Amino acid sequence: MGAPDPHIHVERKVLESGPDFRNVVSSMLGRATDAPSVVTTGCGIQAPYAMTSSRPESVTCLACRDHAHREYLRLAEEIERLGWAGSAPGATISGDQLAEAAERLRDLANRFSGG
Repeated sequence: MGAPDPHIHVERKVLESGPDFRNVVSSMLGRATDAPSVVTTGCGIQAPYAMTSSRPESVTCLACRDHAHREYLRLAEEIERLGWAGSAPGATISGDQLAEAAERLRDLANRFSGG
């Protein structure tokens, strides 16, 4: 049996990781969801959920940091592509709000890259 991995990782599905996503799911279902005990990480290994973080300052696995950086940039680009929807009749979110969300994701991506 090998030595335990000392690194803090990030979940592969960065958007679905952390308490914010679970809170949204809980509010939709009307009941609390449990955090998984083991998750697939951005670097591709299976790690205990307790050894993951969504905070860039806590993640020590470089491959996971790179993964999170790429994913948050990709999500920001997707949100910007959706920007046209903010001006559609009946839209509940404005183009400005979408732009702010994309900017926050880019900032988070920068924090994962060390910038």
